[in-house]
Amino acid sequence: MAKKRRPKSKNYFTKDTENAIVRYNNEPNSEIRSKIYEREIHYPFFKLTENIIHTFKFYYTEVDEIEHLQHEVITFLLSKIHLFDPSKGAKAYSYFGTITKNYLIVSNTKNYKKRIDTADIIEAEESEKFSYQIDDDPSKDPLSEFIDSYVEYCTENIFELFPKKHDAEIADAILEIFRKRSDIDIFNKKALYIYIREMVDVKTPKITKIANQLYAIFKDNYIFYLEHGYVEFR
Repeated sequence: MAKKRRPKSKNYFTKDTENAIVRYNNEPNSEIRSKIYEREIHYPFFKLTENIIHTFKFYYTEVDEIEHLQHEVITFLLSKIHLFDPSKGAKAYSYFGTITKNYLIVSNTKNYKKRIDTADIIEAEESEKFSYQIDDDPSKDPLSEFIDSYVEYCTENIFELFPKKHDAEIADAILEIFRKRSDIDIFNKKALYIYIREMVDVKTPKITKIANQLYAIFKDNYIFYLEHGYVEFR
């Protein structure tokens, strides 16, 4: 009776993978190094990039196929593989996972900026408030119209709302997500926090605090808009 094959482990990036990377870095012979990569490193790199792309929904890219994006990231990982040093306490999975996420965040951010349309500037009629009737543009829903005016108000008054320079920078990074909302395909909360931290050097609790302040402005004025049909920020 034929023996059943044991299923392959779902853990694709193991301690053996880390050892292979160390051997790869220490091997002077290019042919042997190439074999180590092909047999023991390429597949873990492929699965690592695949999982991160889908987990964080890094789908906004210049290439047509996800595998092309993976190839681009894997090539970048290979250019950094010599920097991995386990003696510093880093684990290969975490080390290369962080490099992959940072590369994709920067790449996505660059591509978002290429798609941003220049918004029309709406000037406030009164110095103490920002007010106008919602336009009857059939291409936009009321919530989208409100968000446009909300983002513009917060942007123009950001240093009044957030007098501290660093708080204003954090608020602007959060507002940038609203500005790019039509192009951003990331709705995972953790991914958005990483995205904001890439733009501003700040810890998560501080992001949450500023986000809550922006949400309070949004909620109060959105309720006013629903009741009256126009926005009036004070």
